[in-house]
Amino acid sequence: MTAFRSIVTKMAPMNYAASELTRFAHQLLAQAGLPSDKAQAVAEVLVEGDLLGHTTHGLALLPSYLGELESGSMRKDGAPLVVSDFPAALTWDGQRLPGPWLTLQAMDVAMQRARTQGTCTVVIRRSHHIACLAAYHQRATDQGFVMLLHCSDANSASVAPFGGLDAVFTPNPVSVGFPTSGLPVMVDVSTSATTNGLTNRLHKEGGLLPAAWVMDGHGQASHNPAVLFEEPKGTILPLGGVDSGHKGYGLSLMVEALTGGLTGFGRANPREGWGATVYLHMIDPRAFAGLDAFQQQMDAVTAQCRAAKPVKVGQAVRTPGERGLNLKAQSAHTGVSLYPTVMPMLSPWADKLKVSLPKPWA
Repeated sequence: MTAFRSIVTKMAPMNYAASELTRFAHQLLAQAGLPSDKAQAVAEVLVEGDLLGHTTHGLALLPSYLGELESGSMRKDGAPLVVSDFPAALTWDGQRLPGPWLTLQAMDVAMQRARTQGTCTVVIRRSHHIACLAAYHQRATDQGFVMLLHCSDANSASVAPFGGLDAVFTPNPVSVGFPTSGLPVMVDVSTSATTNGLTNRLHKEGGLLPAAWVMDGHGQASHNPAVLFEEPKGTILPLGGVDSGHKGYGLSLMVEALTGGLTGFGRANPREGWGATVYLHMIDPRAFAGLDAFQQQMDAVTAQCRAAKPVKVGQAVRTPGERGLNLKAQSAHTGVSLYPTVMPMLSPWADKLKVSLPKPWA
């Protein structure tokens, strides 16, 4: 473990053009048997995750996705089945198709219907994993929509309910994006103190969490992600930790209600494998007080946030998603900086599928 951490520390991040990474990911997925439109959707969402700085939920997921395609656990062909269809409420069975493609399809339908209904909600059961939630929001905010996107995975459990030792939930992320006259606001947070992606990465590298975000199997809070892999197995703490974790616990249950509850498929059903149950809610401000009025209010409150006196001199208050959007803008001049372990994980797949590696940023 120490040797692995040393290797990662010495490896410098490599930068690539976003278009080159998207091309690479698309070709890998297509060679793995995914139709071109689905491969493009997955590639774009994964690269968007890296563009926004979500390095555990960008191309770092691609080796696992390719493995799921190879094993048949991620379905390649087909379309979602319509379970229920009302003017502003849709339920789909995703049939374990690629999550990013399903989510983008749901967004298109939701935006179309919200333009006439004011809002539209699409829930999806039996989707495969949907990657980084923040990666979807700008597509909606650029068109003047507010979008809420939450998900759960009833096939696994790593987060204990507040006051308990046994895992019941996944990190159950919640997200929302809304437009302003400038940068949109994009919130993407787990209802747990940290994520599976980060704890898995740090465990492999022999690293520690910045705070006591996990709990060992005896109920003691810890900085060490290794407690999640030792017997008795530990769990990730709900958001709020040992002091106010009832807040994260409540939010986790909310996500379960909006995903598993509304889709009718969740922890009451047999496990099928890595996946997602999705809640997507689209709101058109034009159906309410109007888009101009919405942006006027959001401009005012975000301006007040940025104008707040900072705790640390020189570190101005930012709005959620601002750092990621600035990173994305910088990538046009510097390329996308991949986490050092990503390309070594993808190189064997490139060899196997006979796909040329992306060219580094010149």
